[in-house]
This record gives sequence, structure tokens and C-alpha cells, in this order.
Amino acid sequence: MRPKPNVKLRNLGLSAYDATTRLQQELFQQTIDRKIHNRRHPEAQQPTEHHLLFVEHPHVYTLGKSGDEQNLLIDEKTRKEKEVVFHQTNRGGDITYHGPGQLVAYPILDLDCFFTDIHKYLRLLEECIIRTLKDYTIVASRSAGETGVWIDPDGANPRKICALGIRTSRWVTMHGFALNVHPDLSYFDYIIPCGIRGKAVTSMQKELGKAVHIADVQKRIAHHFSQLFDVNLS
Repeated sequence: MRPKPNVKLRNLGLSAYDATTRLQQELFQQTIDRKIHNRRHPEAQQPTEHHLLFVEHPHVYTLGKSGDEQNLLIDEKTRKEKEVVFHQTNRGGDITYHGPGQLVAYPILDLDCFFTDIHKYLRLLEECIIRTLKDYTIVASRSAGETGVWIDPDGANPRKICALGIRTSRWVTMHGFALNVHPDLSYFDYIIPCGIRGKAVTSMQKELGKAVHIADVQKRIAHHFSQLFDVNLS
């Protein structure tokens, strides 16, 4: 039996989006470089490193590589007034918002050590959130044809609680998911979230009507992540 992969868990606290992206890119490239080295030099194998970063970002809108900038509804002057910045990124998906009170997770995994199936990877990330929300008595599920995690996706009031957007190269992943724990949801009013019209955005706090602590949510996500991906977190 192959031993469980080890994943280094790091909590970055509140960190600027551009600084966190640089860290992600550095770890991402290191993992790719190590894969290339190991294939070229099988006699001098270096251990594969996997990472899971938890972070909250100051107010920021991010646009995926296939996104439409017209889904950003406010100009630069208004963004300055709202103290929110804008970044174009190399992840998939359209536009979303990150801010304090939202838990963002960035897994940097070499899927060659797990499975080479991007669809399965995305579904496991969604399942991690679905199970975490269930711990808080929030019933969530997927929405057909749309990534992320939703509440009442086929009902009268569909609302998104978690967005996903990733990048992969040589089966190494970066970017990840953003779970709304207790962010200021008014910032979503200035974008068309994920380019999807007619559906709302919600948070754990809004659904439960009471405070939810991000540190507790992190622990639950880490637990379900370790089980679903069958890894040791350190």
C-alpha cells in the first residue's frame, strides 16, 4: 500500500492577494521543477511536497483568465472609495470577490500522487465544503453545469456560498476555493459573481443567523480535506 501523502498546512491569516499569489506561484513552480528533476534523474529522487494554504484577503475582485471584465460593475474611482482592488488572474472561472470574513483555501498538490482527473479534483473540493457546511446544519449541494457550492440551487432562491477556480500544469494545482463565512456581502453587489445573473450570494453567518468563527471552520475543512484526499496534514 502506498503511504499517505503529506500535505503542509499553513494559515496565512490576512494577506494581500498579490503577495499570496506570489507565494502560491513559487510553491507551484517548485513542485513542477521537482517533478521534472525526478523524471530526468530517477536515481536521485526528491520527495514531492504538497501544500494547503488558508488565508483571508483584504477587499479584492479577481477575474479569471476566461472571464469578462464587463462583469465588474464599478470603475476605478469607486473601487478606491470602497478600498477594493482588482486583479486579473491565471485561474479558471469568471469574476469573484475576496475579503475579510471569507475563508480562502489554496491546495498546491501534485495530482500524479493522487489521481489525474481534474473533474474528480473539483468535485472533491466541492464535497469538502458540502461536508463542512453539513457540520453546521447547512444543507448545500452542487448546481448542474456550475462549479462551486450552492444552497437551494434548483429552488426558488438559489444562492452561492462557495466559489471555485483553479489552475493546473503538469497535474500540479494552484488557486482553489473561497467559502463565505461572514464577509461583507455588499461587495458582491458591484460584480456579476462568476458571471452568473439572477442568483444570489450568501454566507454561513447569514444562513445560520449567528456568528461563525473562521478558525473553527478551518479545522472542519482540514478534517474533511484530509479524509477525502487521504492525506496527512502537518
